[in-house]
Amino acid sequence: MPDPSAPPVILGDEPGSFPHGVLAERHPAIIRQVRDAFPYGPGIHHALDALLASCTEGVIEPLPADAHDRDRWRAWGLDAYAGRSWFEVPWLWSESYFYRRLLDAVGYFGPGPWQGIDPFRPFKLAELDSPETDEELAALDGLGTRPVDERAHALLHGSLWGNRADLGFRLSDAGAEGRAAVPGLVADDSEDLWSLLPSSDTATGTVCLVADNAGRELIPDLLLVAHLLAHGRAGRVVLHVKPYPYYVSDATTADVVDALRRLTAAPGEAAAYGRRLWAAMADGTLAVRAHPFAAAPLPYAELPDDLRAEFAAAALTLVKGDLNYRRLVGDRLWPPTTPFRDVTAHFPGPVAALRTLKSDVITGLTADTEAALVAAEGQLWRTGGTRALIQVRK
Repeated sequence: MPDPSAPPVILGDEPGSFPHGVLAERHPAIIRQVRDAFPYGPGIHHALDALLASCTEGVIEPLPADAHDRDRWRAWGLDAYAGRSWFEVPWLWSESYFYRRLLDAVGYFGPGPWQGIDPFRPFKLAELDSPETDEELAALDGLGTRPVDERAHALLHGSLWGNRADLGFRLSDAGAEGRAAVPGLVADDSEDLWSLLPSSDTATGTVCLVADNAGRELIPDLLLVAHLLAHGRAGRVVLHVKPYPYYVSDATTADVVDALRRLTAAPGEAAAYGRRLWAAMADGTLAVRAHPFAAAPLPYAELPDDLRAEFAAAALTLVKGDLNYRRLVGDRLWPPTTPFRDVTAHFPGPVAALRTLKSDVITGLTADTEAALVAAEGQLWRTGGTRALIQVRK
């Protein structure tokens, strides 16, 4: 049941707010970029124009009667929100439904020649093949000679800060990539994280990793997975990805394959990581899961029973990225000092959040940390992508 003392869910109806900017500026930019990325015909151009008009000036429309997931979206709240402005319903719901309607507009669900064609694939591949990715993979050669604990620390932080490689975020913040990452974290429970994954030659526990972005973020996630398996921190890892393209750069199974191919084709130590991960897929110690709820417009407090059982059985669930953090703690303007353990008490097992801050939602800070951040940056620290956290609830 909802907590009556909790702040209300975030909406996008306040001009000048971060959520309003996403709906009014980022989503139209995404439509334009997708439109220009493929040689779509006039029918798809018309559908994209209609979506642009709908999400900026119109109202939420129901899915077509023959949509394969219409009943699922009705259960997720579509009946309650149809006919209302995109700006007046929960922001998490509005964002998620935008991507679902974008896939309709480009014919992703078919039938037709564009069925199954990821509209974000050109952007994902360009990032994966960038010189920055080459540089990051080359750094693995030096890391291989370092002590195991130092490698673990570096790979954990690589996975954490890899979340800055977020295409959707950069569409609305052109300066994000150029700003330097701040060395200090706003919260760091990494010791608690490692305490939940004791090293053992006969590790049998399962770690679930709920992935966020593809490309330059997914690669460091996979490198961390390889380390956990190779050094007995996990007996098995289940990588949870999206069932279809979502939030521009969110990882799908196809993106996992692209990342593994990128690793195995790279020179040096990167290729060795790639081969180990490829073998782990073959023997089942690394599995990929693409549950429909991964693209739901709902918080994790509403996990379906099968996912709840899976996370309950895991030694640890690692939740990556900003969107997954919002779903984990609830997409609300919590006071920043609200204890992380309280807002994640609903989660069925031990959970760790690895997140670069790109939206207003935040919990688990000390009062001193919050005061110092506000004094230094006002409220920009919440959304600028230059702060990060590692938070754990055992």
